[in-house]
Amino acid sequence: MVELELADERLDAVFHALADSTRRTMLQLLSQGECSVGELGAPFHMSFAGASKHVKTLERATQLAPGEPLII
Repeated sequence: MVELELADERLDAVFHALADSTRRTMLQLLSQGECSVGELGAPFHMSFAGASKHVKTLERATQLAPGEPLII
């Protein structure tokens, strides 16, 4: 039962992250190679803080440790 709840929470996090078109575009950029947070936010003219929030959402969805590269 606990495993099922954890799986549901993980799926919720993944779908939440992918529901946003900005984060989907960021994933596309990352699939082409490493990018800094600033580089990820540049196409959207967003602040470092704004881009960082999107990256944190992606990290939670993929259960990455901060600073660990996102591998697609």
